[in-house]
Amino acid sequence: MNARAAASAGEPWDIRSSRPVELICFGLCVATVVYLAASLVLGLWLFDSEGRLIPTDFVNVWAAGRLVLEGRPAAAYDQAIHQALEYASIGYAFDGYYGWLYPPPFLFVAALAATLPLAAAQVLWSLLTFPAYVAAVRMIVGQRIGILLACAFPAVLSNFVVGQNGFLSAALLGGALGLMERRPVLAGCLLGLLTYKPHLGILFPLVLIASGRWRVFFAAAAVAMLVGVTSWAAFGAGTWTAFFQSLPVGSQAILTEGQGDWNKLQSLFGIVRALGGSEALAWWLQGAFIGVTAILVCALWRSSVSFDLKAAALASGALLATPYLYMYDYVVLAVPMAFLVHAGLASGFRRGEMLGFAAASLLILIFPFVKVPIGPAATLIIAGLICRRVILELRSGTAIEQSLRLRPS
Repeated sequence: MNARAAASAGEPWDIRSSRPVELICFGLCVATVVYLAASLVLGLWLFDSEGRLIPTDFVNVWAAGRLVLEGRPAAAYDQAIHQALEYASIGYAFDGYYGWLYPPPFLFVAALAATLPLAAAQVLWSLLTFPAYVAAVRMIVGQRIGILLACAFPAVLSNFVVGQNGFLSAALLGGALGLMERRPVLAGCLLGLLTYKPHLGILFPLVLIASGRWRVFFAAAAVAMLVGVTSWAAFGAGTWTAFFQSLPVGSQAILTEGQGDWNKLQSLFGIVRALGGSEALAWWLQGAFIGVTAILVCALWRSSVSFDLKAAALASGALLATPYLYMYDYVVLAVPMAFLVHAGLASGFRRGEMLGFAAASLLILIFPFVKVPIGPAATLIIAGLICRRVILELRSGTAIEQSLRLRPS
């Protein structure tokens, strides 16, 4: 039964028995594989038509890892040295520069990657982190359909092409939220590891404190401190000093000078700058947006609404709050969508929800063709669906209890 027929009959529509959704998802999965294979053959991915390596975001990870293996981890934060090694690893001086802005703990990952040839390391990195992302979405959805939905999500292709860490971010963030009710300490450990990308965690400490989830909070803090101290011992205090000294330079290059292209920066800050607004205006608007988002999400987490909606709101808010976000980061948007799907499986899908999922996915899918900051629009669509469910729950006074959560089959 399709969504319209189910609504007419007064019955809840079940995504698991929807043949069109299944076929669309399967088609997107096949299209992703075909695109990657064709790009490899045509010299558009990994290697160009002359057999040379194509520079992507992953080259900054590999170059940083080589510097670690050479005994110079602090040099990863020296643009001149890091850039020269990027050129050497690719074999020629390409346009632009992929800066290294990650905290020192991520150098462990970079060093492991650099033990392999660059192209092999990039592919293996994606192949290892992709299943973790799929597992997180499947756990949240609680049904096997979650695997298909995760694989079909359009942001998957963007992350594969550039060899970025969207899969890892989504796995850690989604895993933390998915485990928070049942395994709070483990959830906190995953959040502690997410500090490799601290701008995605702006809202988490506030929400954990506001909702009194102290076991999650202290577990996250302990793991963050542990990986920090471990990296200090492994790479030296000078590496942390170099990291903090590099932050103003990197921030100026990306957020002040726009070296990463304003149209690729998927945030309110990026939209303002892409439209010609000043940096001061962009910061004021982004700051106000962070404040409003934080207040709303914290209030929601103190309310009686279902955990699915709380988790979906926090995951969406994490994307909206940060000024520094690119399309590969939008793999994380699959997390709030997964929680909404789980809520729909438990209590029935609302009218227009599947259309909203499709619209958000389409915006991400068409980004390579329009090259404008449309990511926030996709997030706002999902946020709108969350808000509607929250309002309906509060009006009815019957929040879905955790005991109704569907268990994996």
